[in-house]
Amino acid sequence: EVQLQASGGGLVQAGGSLRLSCAASGFTFEDYGIGWFRQAPGKEREGVSYIENDDGTTAYADSLEGRFTISNDKAKNTVYLQMNSLKPEDTAVYYCAARIPSSGWEFEDTSYDYWGEGTLVTVSS
Repeated sequence: EVQLQASGGGLVQAGGSLRLSCAASGFTFEDYGIGWFRQAPGKEREGVSYIENDDGTTAYADSLEGRFTISNDKAKNTVYLQMNSLKPEDTAVYYCAARIPSSGWEFEDTSYDYWGEGTLVTVSS
């Protein structure tokens, strides 16, 4: 059974930091890429970051301004999203998703095969 479990969300003050985790199981970790998406209240879901677990290639949304860093730990089948200098507009439910690499634009949500339940990040001002 394919499982993606996002965790690490919570309430933080603007300017603070948070690290999200995505624990994967039920598929060969290195055969897939992992994307982070978020959906803010009343808004469309948008791509945040992406990593290919075989070669470590990464991608980020232009709007992040270098504040977020994606990484993985192959031994733990886990992908992380380190979020720094958080802003209220970062408030959203954050989801991780898995797809086969070389599937086009990294932030096209329909290209992903598996999705986790998401974890809520709330940034207060």
